[in-house]
Amino acid sequence: MPAPKKTARRSLLVTSAVLSSLALTAPVSHAAPKPSPSTSPSATPPAGMSTVGGERLGRPGTQVNLASGVPVLPKDVTARSWIVADAESGEVLAAHNSHWRLAPASTMKMLFADTVLPKFPKTMKHKVVPSDLADIGSGSSMVGIKEGETYSVHDLWLGVFLRSGNDAVHVLSKMNGGIENTVKEMNEHAEELQALDTHAVSPDGYDAPGQVSSAYDLTLIARSGLQKKDFREYCSTVTAKFPGETTKNKKGKSVRGSFEIQNTNRLLAGDSDVPVYQGIAGVKNGNTTNAGATFTGVAERDGKVLLVTVMNPEKSEHNEVYKETARLFDWGFKAAGKVQPVGELVPPKSAVQASAQPGANDSGEAGGTGDGKETSKSAVGASAAGGSSGIGVALGITGGVVVLLAAGAFLINRRWPLPDLVRRRGRS
Repeated sequence: MPAPKKTARRSLLVTSAVLSSLALTAPVSHAAPKPSPSTSPSATPPAGMSTVGGERLGRPGTQVNLASGVPVLPKDVTARSWIVADAESGEVLAAHNSHWRLAPASTMKMLFADTVLPKFPKTMKHKVVPSDLADIGSGSSMVGIKEGETYSVHDLWLGVFLRSGNDAVHVLSKMNGGIENTVKEMNEHAEELQALDTHAVSPDGYDAPGQVSSAYDLTLIARSGLQKKDFREYCSTVTAKFPGETTKNKKGKSVRGSFEIQNTNRLLAGDSDVPVYQGIAGVKNGNTTNAGATFTGVAERDGKVLLVTVMNPEKSEHNEVYKETARLFDWGFKAAGKVQPVGELVPPKSAVQASAQPGANDSGEAGGTGDGKETSKSAVGASAAGGSSGIGVALGITGGVVVLLAAGAFLINRRWPLPDLVRRRGRS
């Protein structure tokens, strides 16, 4: 496979507002009350939802600023909730019930990965014991992990991202101190990201009472995950070799087999009725009885990077969630630079707090999420090792979301740009 080509490095976007002597603080946003673990999402969107990211995002229905030169939204989008956002500027170009709390299915694995992925080196090995695979929900998607076999952390993350393997999630959760501890950390991380619609009950997104998120939150979570090189690598990997069972050959020698796994993201891998989407780079899909089909995707075209989240299309056609996502991507790329935003993707709490600390982070690095985010050196998302292949854009981050101002004060660029991009990889 040819090496990825680097684009020219983009300079950081600096806000043009004139500041007073006080550091800028985040705008006041209001979240709806946290869901009770005993409740399920409502059948219709509430009249009032969270206003994190802007007042209009708390209104039910479609929010878009149509004007002369702005393309009309596609009519054949039936999702209960969706959002189209600029991944670099953080501007929300259009949204529909974007703060409606709904069951997320396996898109919740993005929060799991963003929380746990930085904790273990990918070369670390783990031998699976029976308790690692206990309490996996009936009918769960599985990558095929076997008791008594040893897997690298790299193998396990391939299982999470490509096959949405709940078995891989449970093994990593047990390595992280158990399911309960992992869920606790996921909820704390959601709070840090200001993903206040989100309440995790299980680490894998398996249907559970009170387990909810929103199109807005899933987009925030994906944006945070894409700050991490390994996250970008895994979510843009199409196929990989996964370790199989250890058997004896004819000479009595132990031999470890392997089998190929393919990413279940149809915009990345393609399907009979869904072509690979131009510029796609991930991120994560899901499907359960309660959630229906859910998907968050990121794609780059003509220098623009967009994030689209679609939750639970009412239309029941095969691969409908991907078809509706593709239509919204198409609209977003046509509308970018023409449509006035209806809201914004907010930065993490720690990034806002860092902006208020005079003289902090003199290196120019971001306060960020504080959990493994890359620093000032641009990183290129490489293909996964061990025979795996990747396609799409791997998004590189310098970490420079804090801009040094006069008088030693720091301002967080609330648009949180992603300045370094790597072009779509060609096929080998």
